[in-house]
Amino acid sequence: MRIEYEVKLGFKDVMIRPKRSTLKSRAQVDLNRTYIFRHSQKTWTGIPVIAANMDTVGTFAMAEELSRFGLLTAAHKHYELDDWNRFLDGRKPSIYQHVMVSSGTSEDDFTKLQEIIHHHPEIEFICIDVANGYTESFVEFVKKTRDAFQEKLIAAGNVVTGEMVEELVLAGADMIKVGIGPGSVCTTRVKTGVGYPQLSAIIECADAAHGLKGLIIADGGCTCPGDVAKAFGAGADFVMLGGMLAGHDECGGEVLEIEGERCVEFYGMSSSTAMEKYSGGIAEYRASEGKTVTVPYRGGVEATVQDILGGIRSTCTYVGAGKLKELAKRTTFIRTAEQENRTFK
Repeated sequence: MRIEYEVKLGFKDVMIRPKRSTLKSRAQVDLNRTYIFRHSQKTWTGIPVIAANMDTVGTFAMAEELSRFGLLTAAHKHYELDDWNRFLDGRKPSIYQHVMVSSGTSEDDFTKLQEIIHHHPEIEFICIDVANGYTESFVEFVKKTRDAFQEKLIAAGNVVTGEMVEELVLAGADMIKVGIGPGSVCTTRVKTGVGYPQLSAIIECADAAHGLKGLIIADGGCTCPGDVAKAFGAGADFVMLGGMLAGHDECGGEVLEIEGERCVEFYGMSSSTAMEKYSGGIAEYRASEGKTVTVPYRGGVEATVQDILGGIRSTCTYVGAGKLKELAKRTTFIRTAEQENRTFK
């Protein structure tokens, strides 16, 4: 046993210090990023915000809507080949640049991934998603996926430490998903005691990834547009959102009415709800590590996207970053015990 005494930080522990700026308007800020990926050397341009691969968020309807803004969607792994066929039939070619195929690490998962890519080779992104990215078997699966799909852009995770980021990049991943336990419907930290404050995880993992020409996806913990901006300021290349995009028409969940209020069910993919839906229940050797909640019904996702992107643009104007690319270089975090005035909630 050992103890690390250095303080690790979450989004609520800091604010971004404003700096002099020559920008006259938020409209001058360019949120598009262009990345060259380490393993395939392919280039992608877009706004690097990703809808999480949860079945209540990472839907085909979400992918179609977010692609209009240049954002990505990691489609959840429970879509079958026939679902992909129906979704992609007649869609504009640009959709292939804005949707990820998600996969677990079982043999069945790999077989399904092969089938989907075989039928739709234009798809660029693969997202290998597990709760614990520290196992040898996960690293081997990443290597196997890279060997099979050498031209694809592969995201893999989740991890929260620099040494594991480096190992996964060297194993074949272009993008590493960073985050254990920060999500709004994740209870991993409560059930296991394992985790890492998300801001520090982003800072440390970005440093490790960038040294090897890899990229990171900050996955989880954002509750407002300011948190998304902090993630980018900390060095994240992409930011993945779940709860912030929940409750919309594109999420596909049933709209319920509870005590006169319209709401939508939202749950973690390690929750009892998800396991009962896809695995027939919770296996006797494990526990649920996710919540099931209801969130207010929010209509179409367009207004929420505009709010998030508007907030990031505003952050950039406060620190003088004309492009999202410049935000991390222009960011100085200050430690704080107070974030906002909560008199009126």
